[in-house]
Amino acid sequence: PPGFLFSGLSLMLLSSVVNAFVGSTWLFTANLYVGLMIMCGFVLFDTQLIIEKAESGDKDYIWHCVDLFLDFVNIFRELLMILGMSENKKKEKK
Repeated sequence: PPGFLFSGLSLMLLSSVVNAFVGSTWLFTANLYVGLMIMCGFVLFDTQLIIEKAESGDKDYIWHCVDLFLDFVNIFRELLMILGMSENKKKEKK
């Protein structure tokens, strides 16, 4: 699973670089939604990794919480960008 997630991040980076030259709003929006899905995948992956670490004896719950907190911060950032774009579209229609 991490290979799939990191490949998705690589494709997002590539599409962001392409979008810097093209300036497509469709590509930017697609990049946001794909990023949101990938970040949700990272939450699942990190949760599974934390469970495996805890079963093998690693009880460092502070760093486990930090890992999940960073994942949720990334999801929150993606959601704010998506909601901000929808608010801008509503303002432009008026």
